Amino acid sequence: MRTRVRKANLVSTAFLVVSIFISVLMCAPLASRASGPLSGITIVNNSTREIHHVYLSAPDQNNWGPDQLVQSVISPNGGSFTINNVSCNGSTIKVIAEDQDGCFSYQVVSCSGATWTISNDTARDCGN
Repeated sequence: MRTRVRKANLVSTAFLVVSIFISVLMCAPLASRASGPLSGITIVNNSTREIHHVYLSAPDQNNWGPDQLVQSVISPNGGSFTINNVSCNGSTIKVIAEDQDGCFSYQVVSCSGATWTISNDTARDCGN
């Protein structure tokens, strides 16, 4: 009789452990999105300069993430690039562009899908 009770307890415990494991796996995708909504940001280059690098940052920080263009270039005079699946911790994100001269421009945009249009009038920081 004790053997049956032990086997029943062992089966119940195993079932409980498997159930918890499956629940954790099912909830993992929800937890990974907890950092904020995912959206896309499109950068349109209406300037006469090529954009060689694009970085993302929290609006109030200077710690930039990796280059979003990798080895791409946003062509001048109407070229564009969309960064998909951007995860935001707030309602806005800072987008930083580096042009062919090594000058930086930035814009804080909405995380709910945004377009940033760069023109020849967009302010540039060339380190001067």
